[in-house]
Amino acid sequence: MIFQMKFRTCYSLKALSKLIQVSSFAALNTAFVSVTFAENLSYVQAEQYLLENSYTTQANQALNQASKLQAEAVKNIGLPRIDLNVRAYKFHTETDIPLNGVKNNLEQTLSQGVNDRVDQWQSEQNIPSNITDPLKQGLNQGIHSGIGLIPDTANVVLEDQVVRPTVSVMMPIYTGGITSTTKQIANLKVERSQLDAKQQQDTQRFEVIQAYFNVQLQQQLFNASQFNLSAMQQHYDNSLKLEKQGFISKGQRMQFEVARNNAQRSEQNASANLQASQFQLQNLLHKSKIDQLTTPLFVNRQQSQSLNQLLASYPETSSLVRKMQMDTQLANQNVKIQSAAKKPTLFAFGEYSLDQNQNWIVGVAARYNLFSGIDKNKNVQAAELQRYATELMTARTQQEIENIIYKSYSELATAQQSNQLLQQNEQAVLENLRIQQLSFKEDMGTATQVIDAQNQLSLLKTEKALNAYKYVLSLATLLQSHGSIEQFKDYVNQTNTDYIR
Repeated sequence: MIFQMKFRTCYSLKALSKLIQVSSFAALNTAFVSVTFAENLSYVQAEQYLLENSYTTQANQALNQASKLQAEAVKNIGLPRIDLNVRAYKFHTETDIPLNGVKNNLEQTLSQGVNDRVDQWQSEQNIPSNITDPLKQGLNQGIHSGIGLIPDTANVVLEDQVVRPTVSVMMPIYTGGITSTTKQIANLKVERSQLDAKQQQDTQRFEVIQAYFNVQLQQQLFNASQFNLSAMQQHYDNSLKLEKQGFISKGQRMQFEVARNNAQRSEQNASANLQASQFQLQNLLHKSKIDQLTTPLFVNRQQSQSLNQLLASYPETSSLVRKMQMDTQLANQNVKIQSAAKKPTLFAFGEYSLDQNQNWIVGVAARYNLFSGIDKNKNVQAAELQRYATELMTARTQQEIENIIYKSYSELATAQQSNQLLQQNEQAVLENLRIQQLSFKEDMGTATQVIDAQNQLSLLKTEKALNAYKYVLSLATLLQSHGSIEQFKDYVNQTNTDYIR
């Protein structure tokens, strides 16, 4: 009876092996057909596609171009300013002019003229004065009466419409440094915009690394869960046969059923996680479908740079550090502008009228603000504190980056060591599976022991995939903190590299 049980179990295992071979051959043919017509996507292609087509890249390009245009807009800020002015206006003015002085002067002039004329006539004709004096009085009285008819004031009204075109020129001679500082700030903003664009590109590279290799990880976990479900299904099928033959109890058979159901639930969860990771990558790359990823998970056996080299070189390669150093330079230029606001300004000016009068004016003007309601000294102190704050923030950021570099490098080394140990364990697990298979063939082992050995192999593959994903993320974090994440694709094809397929 025992011999019959083992024979049937062996026959089931051989049938399962045959089924696996047929299924593998069919899967191989299907894979060959799918590869023939599928659009393969390597990591390098995914990175390039994202950097060329993402919304972030397009936004950074627009901002970078805007900063360049702003710098070009102020490069001639020190040259003369020429304006064409047209003044069109209509005016009305009304005023009272006093006439008392004019009346007195006119009366005295007329009276003096009449008296002189009468005196000349008297001398020429030898007329006695008793005749001429009344004549003078009468004439003077008439002049006085006539002048009295003139009003004491005159109301004058002036109205006109004028269109006056002019050309004016103003050229700064001395501004206290505002002109040169404004140009320097614009150029610094251009450099900072370029650094910001590079930092955003590094962030996108990290995102595509996470998404791309997460799909590869979930694919490995899904394959392992499928393998485990197949093994547990074999357990359950064997337990049904053994229960019918009376070799195991119903409770033992139900234990296999629970294990099979748990394996099926794990396989469903793995399938859902795989689909979610695939959708995330497709959404990131703006692709409706990705057929196959060709860059597998990997672990480099050796690290190309030492920790000390990375810690020493990151200030020159990190876009974040360089951008914060640029912020310090901008804060320093702001101090100069606030200081220049306290100084006088000197400029030349001129204006020429384009009408028929052709009036013109030229000159030099100086301006020094005595009071405006703004405390310029406090503005200078505030700008200096802002510069000091940016220096402190840069130093703090460098501390955090150094901590990340050290931690990532340690995790990187740990993952490399774990990969070596897992490879050694894989040899032991394979050997254990070989021994269990031989023991089963010689009636010294059971099918359960063989399937458990296969499950150990599946679990080991899962651990290798998780460890490789941990290595990939640690490498990406290290390179991003160092500012050289664009070199990540070089690590994929290094020699002495283990791939998880």
